[in-house]
Amino acid sequence: MEWHLTDAQSLGIIDREIGDHAFSPAEYEIVRRVIYATADFEYKSLIRFSDQALQAGAAALAARTTIVVDVPMVQVGIAPQIQSTFANPVYCSVEAIVRPQKEKSRSAWGIETLARRYPEAVFVVGQSQTALTTLVELIELEEIRPALVIGTPSGFVDVDVAKDRLNDSLVPHIRIEGRKGSAVVAVAVVSGLVDLAWQAYGQETKVGL
Repeated sequence: MEWHLTDAQSLGIIDREIGDHAFSPAEYEIVRRVIYATADFEYKSLIRFSDQALQAGAAALAARTTIVVDVPMVQVGIAPQIQSTFANPVYCSVEAIVRPQKEKSRSAWGIETLARRYPEAVFVVGQSQTALTTLVELIELEEIRPALVIGTPSGFVDVDVAKDRLNDSLVPHIRIEGRKGSAVVAVAVVSGLVDLAWQAYGQETKVGL
């Protein structure tokens, strides 16, 4: 990500105001990106990282693992940075070709279709609660084994249940607890993760091009 003076000033304000925390340096980079994107310091207490989530995510990006997202807003938000770094393929669930169905939303059917096609992908669910629920069901059935799941949809009806089930799945993941979340949050998480991965693997990846 290209930073400008106002970005640096904003991040400096976040660093001063965020207070004490127990995040690792890499986790903190993700947290401050989310706060910067939302101007909401509550995310400091809502974001959760599973064990080895950042390591697994960075390694998957460096290996050019396919990325599956739930909505176009996430795809558009992450595509430029992905293409200028690791160039992973990025597919969007609502653009997947599926048969018309009544039982699930378009994003849920799309995420199921793409998950079966790319069972070890990086999945980014920023907006669609039904897509996250479908993804978790496939994980619980052991039909897919994602490299990483980023789950940040907001909602009022059982969205916390889907996020709790994601936590119980033991799949590497980054999630937002409770009702809050958005596609903007998902993009911020991916942005921070890509920058961290590029610092760790970028030169090695360039040599291999």
